[in-house]
Amino acid sequence: MRYPKLREIKGALKSLFSKPYTTKFPKEPHQPFYNFRGRPYYYQDKCIGCTACVEVCPARALSFKDIVENGVAKRILKINWDTCIECGQCQLNCPTKEGIKLSNEFDISTTESRENLCQIIEKELVLCEFCKCIVACKDHIIWTIKKLGPLYHSNTSLIGFAQNILGIGNFIHKKTKENLRSDRFLFLCPRCRRQSVFIS
Repeated sequence: MRYPKLREIKGALKSLFSKPYTTKFPKEPHQPFYNFRGRPYYYQDKCIGCTACVEVCPARALSFKDIVENGVAKRILKINWDTCIECGQCQLNCPTKEGIKLSNEFDISTTESRENLCQIIEKELVLCEFCKCIVACKDHIIWTIKKLGPLYHSNTSLIGFAQNILGIGNFIHKKTKENLRSDRFLFLCPRCRRQSVFIS
């Protein structure tokens, strides 16, 4: 007859007189560990709308759509929690590290429609002043200016954008149908800025 080892007896006695490893969820609320990866959330004030999180999402739970109506453009970002695998790539690749974060929420079961298992935020887009195509989100440009510091003065588009935000942009320019060299002081997309600087 094989007798149990002392290590096994020690482990059994330790488990007998210690609290259980499991929780009583759903009878009692469960508190996950501090580094638990749960459902992600967008933070409207911190998100810059760069869509880096959308590009790295392996489950394609994140998506965005740009809408331009009557000269006003906006970007709609959406999280689908029912397809999210809580991998944390969105939080890891966020430039601000605060635009999207994983929470400790793990219980997303619902009897409602799957369309309700989502979060949607809107960000203001900036259009090229010449061709009216989408350049970037306004918050993204402001974040870039703050990140570059004084170095942003090397870009004429960023100079004009920063002056308009501060309310000191009084540059008066007469727009024409042709993209001229003087148009480089407008806020332009890369293609139009290249045409105004190198081609015209």
